[in-house]
Amino acid sequence: MASRATQTVVHFSAPFRLPDFDRVQPAGAYRVDHVEEAIEGASWLGWRRVGAFIHLPGVGMRGPTQQMVPINPADLDAALEKDRQS
Repeated sequence: MASRATQTVVHFSAPFRLPDFDRVQPAGAYRVDHVEEAIEGASWLGWRRVGAFIHLPGVGMRGPTQQMVPINPADLDAALEKDRQS
């Protein structure tokens, strides 16, 4: 089955925390990878998201290690919405 990965950058204006994070992350820009797999029909091709990962620390931030952490896209969307309302 074919798969693809796309990257986006999300911006937080205030510190944030996602449900499975051990600690609060600082405000800033964060790279997010979305992994999708192909859904093939008789005459069409679609894509279904099967995973998402955020890169820590954020873009341009220093940290002891770089890590890619799996996240729930709905949790990320909720955190971004909360950040926009702040």
